Amino acid sequence: MRTVPRRILPVIVFSQFAGTSLWFAANAVMPDLQHAWGLPASAVGTLTSAVQIGFVAGTLVFALLMVADRFPPPRVFLACALLGAAANALTVLLEGQWLPLLALRFAVGFLLAGIYPVGMKIAASWYREGLGAAMGVLIGALVLGTALPHGLRALGWAAGAEGLPLPWQTVLLGVSALAALGGLATAGLVPDSPYRRQGQAITPRGLAVIWLDRRVRASVFGYFGHMWELYTFYVLVPLILATRLSGPAVSAAAFWIIAGGLGGCVVGGLLVRRFGSARVAATQLALSGACGLAGPLLLAAPAPLFMAWLLLWGITVVGDSPQFSTLTAQNAPPELVGSVLTFANSIGFAITVLSIELFVGSAQSLPLAALLPWLALGPALGLYMLRPLWRPGPPRA
Repeated sequence: MRTVPRRILPVIVFSQFAGTSLWFAANAVMPDLQHAWGLPASAVGTLTSAVQIGFVAGTLVFALLMVADRFPPPRVFLACALLGAAANALTVLLEGQWLPLLALRFAVGFLLAGIYPVGMKIAASWYREGLGAAMGVLIGALVLGTALPHGLRALGWAAGAEGLPLPWQTVLLGVSALAALGGLATAGLVPDSPYRRQGQAITPRGLAVIWLDRRVRASVFGYFGHMWELYTFYVLVPLILATRLSGPAVSAAAFWIIAGGLGGCVVGGLLVRRFGSARVAATQLALSGACGLAGPLLLAAPAPLFMAWLLLWGITVVGDSPQFSTLTAQNAPPELVGSVLTFANSIGFAITVLSIELFVGSAQSLPLAALLPWLALGPALGLYMLRPLWRPGPPRA
């Protein structure tokens, strides 16, 4: 029975929250950047895609070079948090230059590959028992980090003189400072785990397992359907809210809707012991898909119902994420778990690029009521592929 210092999980959770706040930092201040630099409305999709592509590239590079095995993971986390914070902060020095802005967002995404997955690796090295519940908390921290820049912008409006927002530069620098603090917290308070095992070299056999193993294929393709919807929803949330709200109210509501996913992850993790990961994932996937299908009706609903709809969507759109990771890790051959997870994550985030570009581009000419139901295509495919795991039978945790 291993003894884990009580501070370990809270520090990792804080650091994940702080580091992943870099993810949507530019999205939160996009109205300010559009006003100051004359960026088109479609820029939010392109900049988000740059982060996603950077994350895919970083995930593959870190995995192929086995960076978190060659060096202590807390040190890797620190280096990436500091460099990611610097790349995010450098945005304030630009004067509307588009290509440098894209390059910086790509760099942030690349370095996030040394924050989010490495933070998970650190947690897994300390917590073998009860990892499913810990994963729910950790991914919940990522969700809260994703929402944080919107919250900072809303607080800026509240604190600004005469109702004016804080400068967008202040929001970006605040996010960078928090990310750097998260890196320092992990490096200073979380030692390299004595239980850490050497990782496995990435092998193309992982791709074959994803396709040929029935149970692995079920969880991975369920995850792909989930990813079609998740990040595109996060990008579209401010656009949806702007049909009813304006100014700081959009940022405040976006924060609470995205942050609601924390509850979905944590509660989902608690329900796993009773219902199993597959059933929890399937239920949340079905609910989030239903929210997309209901879009044309609820976009015009009374304000309380409109907000309740978006909050439910925010809770369920990500609450299944920890369970897909758990299912894939459980069903993959032990010697190929690292390869399968790496390829699954890389393909999943590549899918988000396609989805984001398609939906944000289409939103420039089509009404949201015509677009939102198509987000349910991912959950529908995910539920279909997940059938071998969630059909009635003994629960699998």
